[in-house]
Amino acid sequence: MSDSQEPRKRVSRRAFIVTSAGACGALALWSLERSAVGSAGGKPTNPGTVTIVQFGSDGKPTGKLVVPKVVKSDAEWRQQLSSISYEVTRRAGTERPYTGNSWDLHDHGLFRCICCDTALFSSETKFDSGTGWPSFWQPIARENVAEIRDGSLGMERTAVSCRQCDAHLGHVFDDGPRPTGLRYCMNSAAMRFVKLA
Repeated sequence: MSDSQEPRKRVSRRAFIVTSAGACGALALWSLERSAVGSAGGKPTNPGTVTIVQFGSDGKPTGKLVVPKVVKSDAEWRQQLSSISYEVTRRAGTERPYTGNSWDLHDHGLFRCICCDTALFSSETKFDSGTGWPSFWQPIARENVAEIRDGSLGMERTAVSCRQCDAHLGHVFDDGPRPTGLRYCMNSAAMRFVKLA
């Protein structure tokens, strides 16, 4: 083999490796996307299940239950929810302080997810935080909410969402009252209040 043929062979080998790696990556991405998204309206085909604690109409827990994740298309959420509830729950928005319907609510009852009706908070743990949003020192059941790190807006926060449908609810902070020292600062638009006797 002459010296003039050697560089061409190296380029061909390098091109083959790069092309193969790119093709494998593209195939893996395509397979992942196809397994996660079905053909009907962009909904995941296998959303999985979660374990939540259910609560009866009397506000008492009725036990743990394994339920399917609630998954709907964007169009279905838009049809089901008001514009502010859609913006908060599906796009991680925030309602303006002192504008929600439950920030100053003092009735006895449960706060349920506006999207899937999962019980989230009890009036027993609600307190006046002076922020203009409904605030609680703990969720009704740890199983019913998910907490994830949120680095948006240039700050580190912990976002809170409904475990069953992934609706964004608000954020939790460590400046709350005893006994937990936590402040679950929620959006009224993400919850519906059910009054108990």
